[in-house]
Amino acid sequence: MTHRSQRLLTVGALARVEGEGALHVAVRGGEVEAVRLEIYEPPRYFEALLRGRSYTEPPDLTARICGICPVAYQMSACRAVEDACGVVVDGQLAQLRRLLYCGEWIESHTLHIYLLHAPDFLHLPDALALARTDAALLQRGLRLKKAGNEIVETLGGRAIHPVNVRVGGFHRLPTQVELDHLATVLRQARTDAEDTLGWVAGFEFPPLTVRHELLALTAPDGYAIDSGTATAALSGTFALRDFEQRVREHQVSHSTALHATLDGRPHLTGPLARWNLGSERLPDGIRALAAEAGLGPQCDNPFRSIVIRAVEVLWAVTEAQRVIERYERPLAPAVPVAPRAGTGYGATEAPRGLLYHRYDLDGAGIVRRAVIVPPTAQNQSAIEADLRAFIQLRLHLDDAELTRRCEQAIRNYDPCISCAAHFLALTVDRG
Repeated sequence: MTHRSQRLLTVGALARVEGEGALHVAVRGGEVEAVRLEIYEPPRYFEALLRGRSYTEPPDLTARICGICPVAYQMSACRAVEDACGVVVDGQLAQLRRLLYCGEWIESHTLHIYLLHAPDFLHLPDALALARTDAALLQRGLRLKKAGNEIVETLGGRAIHPVNVRVGGFHRLPTQVELDHLATVLRQARTDAEDTLGWVAGFEFPPLTVRHELLALTAPDGYAIDSGTATAALSGTFALRDFEQRVREHQVSHSTALHATLDGRPHLTGPLARWNLGSERLPDGIRALAAEAGLGPQCDNPFRSIVIRAVEVLWAVTEAQRVIERYERPLAPAVPVAPRAGTGYGATEAPRGLLYHRYDLDGAGIVRRAVIVPPTAQNQSAIEADLRAFIQLRLHLDDAELTRRCEQAIRNYDPCISCAAHFLALTVDRG
């Protein structure tokens, strides 16, 4: 988007994020007066599209919200519908869902690390420049991403917008030959993930401290991904049925995407929140490698989110290996889920953060109302606040360099703007 006036400077569009939008910065008397993350992509109305549909349809329909993290939408949708119908999917079917979700974390985080964010730390314009600088390094990233894609394709039927997921489980179970192939792929992926963590640990991280409330799922028996309890850093745990009373969405004039607060405060969800609230539940070996990479039990610099993502890739690879090693074929690919009237709540940890679904069903299992709160929409207010502090300390930079730094800072949060409602033309008003 282009903005022109005597007091506005227009620079190029931001690449390497999912979607389109703009960032407007107003400076008065040497102080950052306003930072607006302007999302102008039209709303996509998925909540309305779900009304009147059968309770079996949300997993397939919501998968189309995002081509990068469709599994997250499917898993949250399944959990919400099953909750409304009084069904719990556990045992090996739940483990297969976890394996599928690990595949998405691997491919999504690796995409972000290698193709979207690492070029910023290496002072390169894009991943093509990285390929010219170090082709073998980029090949490692593509190989690691492919490992995640293969998991999603094997469990989900295809790598993008999977079609094998259903309420109650899956349409088809993987064969042992398919799982043996994935086990072979994951052995190389583990080496690649360890090398990736060591690589990003050597980046230079600009100083920035966040003091926002943090929100993530936590679980007593491991690192939360496909299930868990909603946990806030300041106010503790709460039931998913209370999510909409705690996380309040509101419209702002400069964005077609909703903003949100947690108990009235801007909050962050995603890798930084997951790390601070749940890193102690990672396996000892993963935590040891994370410590070698410079991560302590707490991290308050969003620029180090790329390191956390690398840790989560390594964890997802090892977790996928664990599931495959212990797999016992279920008697059926799905458990029966009969329709009933009720309200169901579901949340899982998308790569970008906590993703919440609620469905109101009637007695025939028809969706009467749907509520979907994606992580990027929750993060927008916090991103604006972080950018305001970040820019204030860098007003001495010329507009080209300030733009580059802002783009890098925004990519810390890996915003998926399409899910939230696309991004970035920067205007700086230096009145």
